[in-house]
Amino acid sequence: MNRTYAIGVDYGTSSVRAVVSDCLDGRLVGTSVFAYPSGEHGVLLDPRDPHLARQNPADYLDGLRASVSGALDAAEREPEFSRDRVVGIGADTTGSTPLPVDAHNRPLPLDPRWRANLAAHAWLWKDHTAAAEAAAITSTAARHAPHLLRPIGGTYSSEWFWAKIWRCLTVAPDVFDAAASWVELADFIPSVLCGIESPAGIARCICAAGHKAMYADAWGGLPPVDFLARLHPKLAALRERLYDRAYPADRPAGRLTREWADAFRLPEGIAVAMGGFDAHYGAVGAGVRRGTLVKIIGTSTCDCAVWPAGDRMADVPGICGIVDGSILPGCFGIEAGQSAVGDLLNWWVEAVCEGDAALHGRLCEEAARPQPGESGLVALDWNNGNRTILVDPRLTGLIVGQTLHTTRAEIYRALIEATAFGARAIVQRLQEHGVPIDRIVCCGGIAEKNPLFMQIYADVLGYPMHIAGSSQTPALGAAMSAAVAAGAAAGGYDGFEAAQARMASLEPRAYVPDPGRKAVYGELYAIYRELHDTFGGVAGARADLGTLMKRLLSLRDRVATSGAEMAGA
Repeated sequence: MNRTYAIGVDYGTSSVRAVVSDCLDGRLVGTSVFAYPSGEHGVLLDPRDPHLARQNPADYLDGLRASVSGALDAAEREPEFSRDRVVGIGADTTGSTPLPVDAHNRPLPLDPRWRANLAAHAWLWKDHTAAAEAAAITSTAARHAPHLLRPIGGTYSSEWFWAKIWRCLTVAPDVFDAAASWVELADFIPSVLCGIESPAGIARCICAAGHKAMYADAWGGLPPVDFLARLHPKLAALRERLYDRAYPADRPAGRLTREWADAFRLPEGIAVAMGGFDAHYGAVGAGVRRGTLVKIIGTSTCDCAVWPAGDRMADVPGICGIVDGSILPGCFGIEAGQSAVGDLLNWWVEAVCEGDAALHGRLCEEAARPQPGESGLVALDWNNGNRTILVDPRLTGLIVGQTLHTTRAEIYRALIEATAFGARAIVQRLQEHGVPIDRIVCCGGIAEKNPLFMQIYADVLGYPMHIAGSSQTPALGAAMSAAVAAGAAAGGYDGFEAAQARMASLEPRAYVPDPGRKAVYGELYAIYRELHDTFGGVAGARADLGTLMKRLLSLRDRVATSGAEMAGA
């Protein structure tokens, strides 16, 4: 195979990163990052509403041009690289991040009339203002169309497409009326590269449609008009201005236009891959297969697995969806996740401790000294609500067991443990419904840089924690999609299995569970689940809250005594 190259563009919460990947082995030969200049770390906020999070679409377009150009410039330092050997470009994004566009597929805030209106900007994945709308969608579907809820775990989320659009209609009807259509960011970026000038011409990805917009071929695509009319007549009218079909990632979204080819000095007409969510393409880049759970660990966490589409699969309550073709063609894509992981640690370090990045390292060193249970603390990881398995944005964090001797490092460790307990609840839910998990592969900056975090996860989950070989797995997965969209004849691949075999890898190291720590974490997890089920409103929850603090103290004293005895011996 001659050396060819593919570009992956990864749209995150605060920046966009582009990579140039060698199709022969997945090696990254060029990387560039563009930090979004608008708002606070790229997020437009409203001090009157902590649940609001929007982004400026102009940052997406500026970031596309700057990051891809920078990655290509960096790649030119590689002796064998040549721009005429680039066979395709793919993109992954956050989601659900829908944006309103005009009849020419132009985001509304690019028009000065809408620039100051936050509702006209992109509704970022972490925007939770649509909790009431999401609850109404869930209750209406439960009464009149329960089949719509089964593939998405039984509950519609405030993070998702229809809830956000309905919220816009509620609070900013002028924006809703001005929008010719709404487009997920994952579909918008490929449409820009392909020069699509009408929302009707955009190739929509099954990834966003199936997991966030209640799309399924079984009922003819998007939710039926009569169901949407029960929510609001204007939502029903919007349906025909959206799309009829959504597609998996084994086909191109289109071809690179002359304008963008000239801007990047690339061959005109190379393949532009179907868009996808960052976590889904991250799973592809990490080598997801049946039996593998991929954890993309960042500000939030997304868990992805696959199941052969030809095999029967049960519904899994409380997850983010089971969608045919959403991660790998020919497989059901299974998605779950947690709303705050890196965000939770940053909240503690930056907002409460008023520290900086260096404080993370110091707290990790201090938090690594105590044994599990020694602090007497247990926490709930809900500072940004619960995505899975409760699907409830109106839940908040909790720390139990504090005394006048509790240190900030002990709380830092308890928050890491809380996210690990939340991850264990997800693994248990999947296993209870027949999803096999033989190995866990982690990717993201935390997985690569925080040994304490990874060891705690190994001890809590009881699995070795493998780490993806690439530091940029979503971008690598997007580049793989570009190589597949190009096809073997053009220097890419004819399928994802072949692309993963050559381009995906794992690091040699893995974090292995310690039997003693695992046993203590089993006791702590039982206490966590009492709090989780009670405060989460789980039917039939039974918690002995009157003894819970005393049990934590007893566990703390037992761990401290055993530690002292071992030190004395």
